[in-house]
Amino acid sequence: MYTTNASRGLPRHRSRHLTERYTRWALRCAIAFMVIALLWLVLAFHLNGQWMFALLFLVLGASLGVVFTKRTLMSHRYIFPAVAGLGVFVIFPLLYTIGISFSNYSSSNLLSEERVRGQLLSQSYQEDDAAFDLTLYQEGDLTRLLLDSGSQRFKTSPLNLDNRESRQIGIQAVTEPPAGEALPMRELVQARSALQGLRLLTPDGTELRMAGIRQFAPMLDRYDVLEDGSLYDRRDDRVLTPDHTIGFFVTDDGEQITPGWPVNVGFANYTKIFTDPDIRGPFMQIFVWTFVFAALTVVFTLAVGFVLASLLQWDQLKGKAVYRTLLILPYAVPAFISILIFKGMFNQHFGEVNMILDSLFGVRPEWFTDPWLARSMLLIVNTWLGYPYMLLLCMGLIQAIPQDLYEASAVDGGGPITNLFKITLPLIIKPLTPLLIAAFAFNFNNFVLIALLTGGNPDILGASTPAGTTDLLVSYTYRIAFQDAGQNFGLAAAIATLIFLLVAGMSMLNLRLSKVKV
Repeated sequence: MYTTNASRGLPRHRSRHLTERYTRWALRCAIAFMVIALLWLVLAFHLNGQWMFALLFLVLGASLGVVFTKRTLMSHRYIFPAVAGLGVFVIFPLLYTIGISFSNYSSSNLLSEERVRGQLLSQSYQEDDAAFDLTLYQEGDLTRLLLDSGSQRFKTSPLNLDNRESRQIGIQAVTEPPAGEALPMRELVQARSALQGLRLLTPDGTELRMAGIRQFAPMLDRYDVLEDGSLYDRRDDRVLTPDHTIGFFVTDDGEQITPGWPVNVGFANYTKIFTDPDIRGPFMQIFVWTFVFAALTVVFTLAVGFVLASLLQWDQLKGKAVYRTLLILPYAVPAFISILIFKGMFNQHFGEVNMILDSLFGVRPEWFTDPWLARSMLLIVNTWLGYPYMLLLCMGLIQAIPQDLYEASAVDGGGPITNLFKITLPLIIKPLTPLLIAAFAFNFNNFVLIALLTGGNPDILGASTPAGTTDLLVSYTYRIAFQDAGQNFGLAAAIATLIFLLVAGMSMLNLRLSKVKV
């Protein structure tokens, strides 16, 4: 006799079977919905010309469908979300950045060639100095336009200016203005969008377009398309030829017409870093400073954290819990708050640091304008922000050292200094090494500290790109990409790729030192 479900009167095993069936059905519906949504994104990105994003979501949708429909890949379903997230948020941005580094992508080479060509073809110019003053007259719900050049006068039929589509309208010559009162300037400004879409055709076939806020004039399309794809400039009587090696339309005398479009430039951005003197000098200076900054930060924070951790293990020290809490307290304060506080304290005119130095020694260091003082300030602030982390690490490792070693050292006549450098430091440095490398990699890309404290200043004189003496490679890359007038994304991507290779190398070293097989 079966045990039945009380609510349905069904056998228990049958009820469980139905629940599993409905669960599988709901899961399949959810997967189907996600695949359809991803395919819609593929189509949307493809129609907008973003083939890389379309390819990304196509691969993601295909992988989702395969993994969750094939029974042989059932074990991979649980790790698929993590792998998909890794692909979307790590691998794809990395590949996209590397791809940009081989292009001339910048603020002047931002649009596609088709959009650049369309933008040039949309340009027009005034054929001569003849212009007609524009006046609007209200006639019921419609509006009539009056064009007056002094010698000629034209008017349109009543128009609906709520219609903002481009249209061509014939006009007729008149001798007297229309009856009624002219509309004020405010109404003309409000109707500007509709007026810009009008093409007014005079009886002799001349086309008039809006040339100013209150004027229409004979306007001609500036460029004509030639059979070979070049553009003929009517106004300046010259030919613009598309140069696909640099991504610009070029005139006969070599002038580049902006905007341009992105093209593949190979390793030009990488070679520019090391061959262009205006870039190589600042880059190498920032490169060396980045390594020095990261290395000195690790050394200083380790030294402070190690000494304080050793003192907190001293048996005769009372109130260890209080001291431990106070010393770790900087780690609990958000870094950006501490950085902004230090920025105020180091203010050259009103900061507490200079006030104390002035009262004691009569000096007011220029922390933000002198390169060496600015770098020293960065190291001081970063040591304060980083020593609690090293303190925690050292405290945990020191507590794991057997006390028998210290007792044996005391029998041999060893003192605190001997124990510190002969026992404590050698025993903790090996397990600490991977963490020191991780700390080095973190400070190698410490963008927040530079951005909030110095902004990379003071600037390096003679650099063709925005570069400062306190910039790290990561902040230097950011300034090239988003603060430079040219916004050279290709060059910034090349530097970012080099940074990735350096950090990846340090990560591999970290894994080797941690004895993890790679």
